[in-house]
Amino acid sequence: MKKTFVSHFAFAALCFVMVMIPFSTTLAASLYLDPAYHALNKGDTVIVSVRLETDKSTQECVNAVDVVLRYPNSIDPVDVSAGDSILSLWVEKPTINREEKTITFAGGIPNGYCGRVTGDPRLSNILARIVFRSPGFSIGSSADTALENSISFDDTTTAYLNDGSGTKASLRTIGATIDLSDKPSGEGIHNPWQDEVVADNFPPEEFSIQLLHDELTFAGKHYIVFNTADKQTGIDAYYVMEEPLSELGLFQWGRADAPWIQTRSPYVLKDQTLSSVIRVKAVDKAGNEYVATLVPDESQRSITAAGFSFVLVLLVGITLIGGLSIIGYRFLKGRSQKRRERDADESNPVLPEEHFDESQYK
Repeated sequence: MKKTFVSHFAFAALCFVMVMIPFSTTLAASLYLDPAYHALNKGDTVIVSVRLETDKSTQECVNAVDVVLRYPNSIDPVDVSAGDSILSLWVEKPTINREEKTITFAGGIPNGYCGRVTGDPRLSNILARIVFRSPGFSIGSSADTALENSISFDDTTTAYLNDGSGTKASLRTIGATIDLSDKPSGEGIHNPWQDEVVADNFPPEEFSIQLLHDELTFAGKHYIVFNTADKQTGIDAYYVMEEPLSELGLFQWGRADAPWIQTRSPYVLKDQTLSSVIRVKAVDKAGNEYVATLVPDESQRSITAAGFSFVLVLLVGITLIGGLSIIGYRFLKGRSQKRRERDADESNPVLPEEHFDESQYK
């Protein structure tokens, strides 16, 4: 009995040391999933947050992350929200790859993230929130049968220090465990994500469109950049439309069949003459919208090939008409001059010499 107690005590002490070793090691950052454990009943949904934490003892900050998460076949990721993410510069928006069973995203934090601000009670360190659902599988004959699944960070996951050199941070990653059960929830299907979507009545934040042109970018073509945030459910998609100025007032951009193009920033404009009103529509996960508008300055606009041909034809036409007018004017002027000369001759006739009698003047 004494030996058993000692062996159990030694095993517990060893486990304690093994758990404490990673936390005592000097690491610049940690990426972890929250909650670390969750029991999921049949058909239920759970929101797992990807969080970043830094070690204040090292006084090092993180300004960029490249995250690759792996999940099992038994759970289904249905959505990813970055509405309250501390990442504001996105290299790769959160993407679900169902074939490879991965969720990837990469982004940056201007000036770096150095940990929770002193006095702030919130865990303001979310990178993304992933919505997982139990697809209603069958794992056994017993209703109480459970299956343990893990969501983990891939070894390629990296974080970078805010040192101006792009140095990789010493990184610790902590995954999550999901216990799946065939037992249905007694209070109906639990879907906190759907509750958030229904409660979101706020449109995305206002934003502006930047028009850029660089000979070294996009072969010198004009392009636009744009970005905004939605603090509730996150941005779902962006749409762009170029409304010809010639159709302004007639072109109903708000109609249901308006030709919006789903895209992302940056976007190369189709109308390189800048003769169109540019609109960008941001739509959040709940379907709320905000539309930003940009009217290119008149000095930036250029003439199209068709427009150049029209102007050329117009100039040629004006020249021809002007030339014909001058010729016509001179022709009519000449005829008028001849008519005046003829009329003058008729009013002052000259008598022939044989009819002149000198004797009558003697």
